[in-house]
Amino acid sequence: MTTPRQVDLQRIAQQQQQLQFAAFDKASAWALGTRLKQACEATDVATTIEVRLAKETVFLYAMPGTAPNNADWARRKRNVVEVMEQSSYAVGLAAEEEGVPLEVAMGLDTRDYAPHGGSFPLIVKGVGCVGAVTISGLPQREDHALVVEVLALMCGVNPAEVALP
Repeated sequence: MTTPRQVDLQRIAQQQQQLQFAAFDKASAWALGTRLKQACEATDVATTIEVRLAKETVFLYAMPGTAPNNADWARRKRNVVEVMEQSSYAVGLAAEEEGVPLEVAMGLDTRDYAPHGGSFPLIVKGVGCVGAVTISGLPQREDHALVVEVLALMCGVNPAEVALP
């Protein structure tokens, strides 16, 4: 029997295949950060938003209602994506599925790495992972879902086709 965790892992693999850009530069990173900010404002949620390209922070915004803790969570989740080149949510779900914490499996200190939802690799077709987009402020599955929704719109994919079930 397939578990909800396995269903999410399958869908996240699909997301990473479909949510790829033809090109991605600093202007794209800024547009992504701005769209995430607008999506958060439209749904009246407060998050810290970070978009990085080639390990350089291009967009960083802590919305009113966030705390310094949100920026630290964003940093830790983003570190997972930069090392694993996978969604931080997928990495955390896979670790749970295997029953082996990330710090044990990879030797990654939890002070600097958080395998929790909210960070997603920025993938360019034919190139691979060029950066990461991260939000923090909602429950981890909701952080992940919001990032995916905005990425889908930017990639010309119907958000409903890639949304978590």
